[in-house]
Amino acid sequence: MTDPTGLQVFAESLLGALTLLVLLSGLIGLLVPVFPGLTVMWFGTLFYAIVQGISGNMTWVSWLLFFLITLLMIGGNIVDNIIIAKHVRDKDVPWSSIIWAFAAGLILSLFFTPIVGIIASPVALYLAEWRRLNDKTTALANTKAWMTGWGWSVAARLGIGFLMILLWGLWVWL
Repeated sequence: MTDPTGLQVFAESLLGALTLLVLLSGLIGLLVPVFPGLTVMWFGTLFYAIVQGISGNMTWVSWLLFFLITLLMIGGNIVDNIIIAKHVRDKDVPWSSIIWAFAAGLILSLFFTPIVGIIASPVALYLAEWRRLNDKTTALANTKAWMTGWGWSVAARLGIGFLMILLWGLWVWL
């Protein structure tokens, strides 16, 4: 005969390990600008919440922590683009150039690899600014502002991702 308690412990351990794997995959994916790492991490916690809810293991604290994780995911996805845009807007780069850069990164990432998208965004911004200004030096300075904003957005996303994992860890061990 099989031990039902042993099966339950195994199932909960497997669920926790798989959720942690999804969270860590999403965290690593945050290094790629167009990869929705925070959203992937959130889906991992959503699946965890659904299974725990079906099992009757969700308390008000669990729901509160899941809600906080949800807010972090939404805020992180918004703040990511704001940080990049702010850095280039400080250089008086018009929204048209910023949209070209975002679009180039997104489209080329979809059709090729995210690495191509990472390269395409600043190249598109440089080309748009060079065409607009007819000045390679200023276009390069604006592109450097884009890259600085991208670096800060990666740092912000990683911080938010670590916080999401910390909240999920509290949820698991409380």
